[in-house]
Amino acid sequence: MDNVTQLHGITPEQLTERIFKGLDERLNVLKQNFEPKEPDELITAKELEMELKISPTTRCVWQKKGILNPKKIGNRTYYLRSEIKELLNKS
Repeated sequence: MDNVTQLHGITPEQLTERIFKGLDERLNVLKQNFEPKEPDELITAKELEMELKISPTTRCVWQKKGILNPKKIGNRTYYLRSEIKELLNKS
Protein backbone atom coordinates (compact mmCIF):
# COMPACT_ATOMS: atom_id res chain seq x y z
CA MET A 1 0.00 0.00 0.00
CA ASP A 2 1.35 3.44 -0.94
CA ASN A 3 1.70 6.15 1.67
CA VAL A 4 -0.35 9.14 0.59
CA THR A 5 -0.29 12.56 2.20
CA GLN A 6 -3.17 14.78 1.31
CA LEU A 7 -3.11 18.51 1.83
CA HIS A 8 -6.25 20.55 1.48
CA GLY A 9 -6.21 24.14 0.34
CA ILE A 10 -2.68 24.11 -1.11
CA THR A 11 -1.33 22.94 -4.43
CA PRO A 12 1.86 20.88 -4.70
CA GLU A 13 3.56 23.86 -6.36
CA GLN A 14 2.63 26.14 -3.44
CA LEU A 15 3.91 23.57 -0.96
CA THR A 16 7.19 23.27 -2.85
CA GLU A 17 7.51 27.06 -2.98
CA ARG A 18 6.95 27.37 0.79
CA ILE A 19 9.51 24.66 1.54
CA PHE A 20 12.13 26.34 -0.66
CA LYS A 21 11.36 29.74 0.88
CA GLY A 22 11.87 28.31 4.38
CA LEU A 23 15.13 26.67 3.33
CA ASP A 24 16.36 29.93 1.76
CA GLU A 25 15.63 31.83 4.98
CA ARG A 26 17.53 29.30 7.08
CA LEU A 27 20.47 29.25 4.66
CA ASN A 28 20.67 33.06 4.80
CA VAL A 29 20.84 32.93 8.61
CA LEU A 30 23.59 30.31 8.42
CA LYS A 31 25.53 32.38 5.87
CA GLN A 32 25.39 35.44 8.13
CA ASN A 33 26.67 33.50 11.15
CA PHE A 34 29.26 31.43 9.30
CA GLU A 35 32.90 32.33 9.88
CA PRO A 36 35.30 30.16 7.92
CA LYS A 37 38.28 28.93 9.88
CA GLU A 38 41.76 29.31 8.57
CA PRO A 39 43.67 26.06 8.65
CA ASP A 40 46.02 25.91 11.62
CA GLU A 41 49.56 26.54 10.55
CA LEU A 42 52.48 25.26 12.58
CA ILE A 43 55.39 27.63 13.07
CA THR A 44 58.79 26.87 14.54
CA ALA A 45 60.23 28.38 17.70
CA LYS A 46 62.58 30.50 15.58
CA GLU A 47 59.68 31.85 13.48
CA LEU A 48 57.72 32.61 16.65
CA GLU A 49 60.63 34.52 18.14
CA MET A 50 61.10 36.53 14.96
CA GLU A 51 57.39 37.38 14.61
CA LEU A 52 56.94 38.39 18.25
CA LYS A 53 60.42 39.93 18.45
CA ILE A 54 61.27 38.01 21.59
CA SER A 55 64.39 36.17 22.72
CA PRO A 56 64.62 32.40 23.15
CA THR A 57 64.78 33.01 26.90
CA THR A 58 61.48 34.93 26.87
CA ARG A 59 59.89 32.15 24.81
CA CYS A 60 61.01 29.55 27.38
CA VAL A 61 59.73 31.66 30.28
CA TRP A 62 56.36 32.11 28.54
CA GLN A 63 56.17 28.34 28.01
CA LYS A 64 56.83 27.67 31.71
CA LYS A 65 54.16 30.23 32.67
CA GLY A 66 51.68 28.55 30.32
CA ILE A 67 51.37 31.57 28.03
CA LEU A 68 52.63 29.53 25.08
CA ASN A 69 51.51 25.96 24.42
CA PRO A 70 54.12 24.18 22.33
CA LYS A 71 53.26 21.16 20.21
CA LYS A 72 55.95 18.50 20.09
CA ILE A 73 56.45 16.41 16.97
CA GLY A 74 59.38 14.10 17.53
CA ASN A 75 62.16 16.24 18.90
CA ARG A 76 60.86 19.42 17.24
CA THR A 77 58.76 22.12 18.84
CA TYR A 78 55.99 23.94 16.98
CA TYR A 79 53.31 26.49 17.83
CA LEU A 80 49.88 26.98 16.32
CA ARG A 81 49.58 30.30 14.53
CA SER A 82 45.92 30.56 15.58
CA GLU A 83 46.92 30.38 19.27
CA ILE A 84 49.52 33.10 18.75
CA LYS A 85 46.90 35.32 17.08
CA GLU A 86 44.57 34.76 20.05
CA LEU A 87 47.31 35.79 22.46
CA LEU A 88 47.97 38.96 20.50
CA ASN A 89 44.26 39.81 20.38
CA LYS A 90 43.90 39.37 24.16
CA SER A 91 46.63 41.83 25.02
